Amino acid sequence: MLRRLLTILLPVAFVLVGAVVTPLGAVIAQQRTQEVYVDRLGDAGRFAALARTALETDRRNALTQEMSRYEQLYGIPVVVVAPDGRVVAGSGDPPRMRAVAEEAATGGGIIAALAGERPAPPVTVWPWNPDPLVVAEPIGRDSEVAGAVVLVAPTEELGEAILGTWGWMALFSTLPLALLVAASMPLSRWVLRPVRRLDAATTAVTSGDLDVRVDAERGPPELRRLTESFNTMVDVVRRALERQRSFVSEASHQLRNPLASLRLSVENLAPHLRGEEARQAHAIAIEETTVMHRMLNSLLAATRLESVTGTEAVEVAGLVGTRVARWNALGRARGIEVSTDLPERVWAHAPAGGLGSILDELVSNALRLSGGTRIEVRAEDGEQVRIGVLDNGTGLPEEEREAALERFWRSPGHQNTEGTGLGLAIAADLVREAGGRLTLGEGLADGERRGFGVVIILPPAEPSAEPPDPPAAPSDPSVPSDPRD
Repeated sequence: MLRRLLTILLPVAFVLVGAVVTPLGAVIAQQRTQEVYVDRLGDAGRFAALARTALETDRRNALTQEMSRYEQLYGIPVVVVAPDGRVVAGSGDPPRMRAVAEEAATGGGIIAALAGERPAPPVTVWPWNPDPLVVAEPIGRDSEVAGAVVLVAPTEELGEAILGTWGWMALFSTLPLALLVAASMPLSRWVLRPVRRLDAATTAVTSGDLDVRVDAERGPPELRRLTESFNTMVDVVRRALERQRSFVSEASHQLRNPLASLRLSVENLAPHLRGEEARQAHAIAIEETTVMHRMLNSLLAATRLESVTGTEAVEVAGLVGTRVARWNALGRARGIEVSTDLPERVWAHAPAGGLGSILDELVSNALRLSGGTRIEVRAEDGEQVRIGVLDNGTGLPEEEREAALERFWRSPGHQNTEGTGLGLAIAADLVREAGGRLTLGEGLADGERRGFGVVIILPPAEPSAEPPDPPAAPSDPSVPSDPRD
């Protein structure tokens, strides 16, 4: 928007300066031409007076000498033409004077002078026009015209003088032009100030801040209406999200107690069952209530994850250091080694307060679902920060990886494993909202097994002036499960 406004204002500034300078330059050229013409006309009048006396007394030597000295001094040839067109005197040799008279005759000025009339003033001399300035002055008046004096003045010096004046004008015109160009930037920023406020608010909304509002009392009417619509839209979205999260959370909490009572009632039926089929149906009912309980826990955890908004600068090694002890404990319980490979002082823009939960989720999934013996959490620093959770398990077929990021998707190989298929999809959404992306691929190769790897790619961040307080590791291991389950 700023570039478009400057694209309009800057050409307008050049046009305004050009609209002032161009007519002024034309006036200066016309004035200089007029000054030179008046000077040459005065010289021609003086020679006409001398020529009239010389022609009447038939003494032309003094006239010829005066015209020769004039040409030597100013470089302007002078010719005296008789009424019949003959050259009767000149400032040089006769052949050259005849050539000068023939050149001057093309403009019609000699004919008018021989008729006793002073020719019209010449047109403006321009620097790019090499034509000479011809001045013809009649000798005598009306019926007593005895000839005409013709001066053929070169215009090279006049053109250079005009061009030099234009150059100074162009140089001095850069000052107002520079002022206009300098004023265009603050003027554009002032015009776009309401748009920038709206843009900043939109950026805050995309970062998850739904409490932001824009002042709708300032700015042009069109932007005030747009601002009011924006504020209304943010209110509607915020209320809808709050209602959605409240419903999921309240519904999950409200269902917990009836579900616990139902499970207890079903378990109390065990002494009253007779027959193998009844006991099998009873076991299936208990398993289904257990699955429903895990689903409620997952929905509550998913609601907590989805409430994460905005981004923050996170030091990856420090964050992982607060959780690695818990990961090792969970790994030893399952016979899986958990290791880390993290360079120091790697900072990334991550979901505010959410990167630790995302890594907990990924490590938990690898512990439960990989079927391997080793898990590694590593990070790489560069143009982007890459954080990977890799295992040496059975992995996930390539054709299933795209579907693995969908909510409630479960891999055919993990249909009987606990989980809901929410965690990885929500983690991918959170990483995407933080300006990064989450990719699935191969992990730690171990023989024929290619393993499975989840890589989080985040924008790098500048180190904070003060190190953040280390977040506490979660004590509740019930988190949404990997879509592989």
